[in-house]
Amino acid sequence: MRERTALERSLGDLQDVETKLDDSLTLLELGEAEEDEASVAEAEKDLVALKALAEKLQLQSLLSGEADGNDTYLEVNAGAGGTEAQDWAEMLLRMYTRWADAHGYKVEYLDESPGEEAGLKSAAIRIAGHNAYGWLKTESGVHRLVRISPFDSQARRHTSFASVWVYPVVDDKIEIEIADKDLRVDTYRASGAGGQHVNRTDSAVRITHLPTNIVVQCQNDRSQHKNRATAMGMLRARLYEHELQKREAEAQAEADAKSDIAWGHQIRSYVLQPYQMVKDLRTNVEIGNAQGVLDGDLDRFLEASLARGLEGGVGEGAEAE
Repeated sequence: MRERTALERSLGDLQDVETKLDDSLTLLELGEAEEDEASVAEAEKDLVALKALAEKLQLQSLLSGEADGNDTYLEVNAGAGGTEAQDWAEMLLRMYTRWADAHGYKVEYLDESPGEEAGLKSAAIRIAGHNAYGWLKTESGVHRLVRISPFDSQARRHTSFASVWVYPVVDDKIEIEIADKDLRVDTYRASGAGGQHVNRTDSAVRITHLPTNIVVQCQNDRSQHKNRATAMGMLRARLYEHELQKREAEAQAEADAKSDIAWGHQIRSYVLQPYQMVKDLRTNVEIGNAQGVLDGDLDRFLEASLARGLEGGVGEGAEAE
């Protein structure tokens, strides 16, 4: 049913483009025949908008990876720098949740570790919706912020780093074998708000996969059993992503930005002082409206990264005003 719904949506989008194209061309012909400049201008405007829509649908149609259509997990971790970096991690989490809300995706908070004074040390969310992983998979990497720190009494400029990790929710079609002997399961008391129950019971769960040293944790539910089930789902997804990266590394000696998501690999800079500019270092896409990007306007970055990945990492990208 999920695949059928996705196919129906794709066909509907295609038919909508064809109908709008026919209407715009008809309006253009009538306007030229009657020398109606207003109609011609309106038709030309519609065609420009339609071209952009068709290009976006073309990219979307190429999301054909095994897990591209799946829901996605997204983790944010603050880098070194204390409160400033932790505040930046919270800003990034807000940016992605705003993007998800704008596209009709459902966001579920799985784990949050608050900072001492402000922000977040780390957080994990699940974004549910068609092609959620396909659109966000190129966001893994280190994100850099330059601004006048609101936590600095001398109003000095600070540079902060936070890492983002994106990996797909693995469904039953993808088999992942996990041996019990390879797991270490720890329980602890959940942090943050949640009432007396959260503070009195060890409901939070942390699972470590010993062969790969992958660690996942969940504390969003009062039930330890539910948190363990969620954490196991996250672990299966991380192991799947780990295997994909391993295969890419074996097939490609020099990994490009799409596959290199290690800490220290900076993919995007967000500059708020002394000027405003967000620049993707992989595609060279630049946007001057930094606040708009932080409010979730990420589509131009996502589309450029996806197009670059589909082209095998070749291309200079596009530069925006």
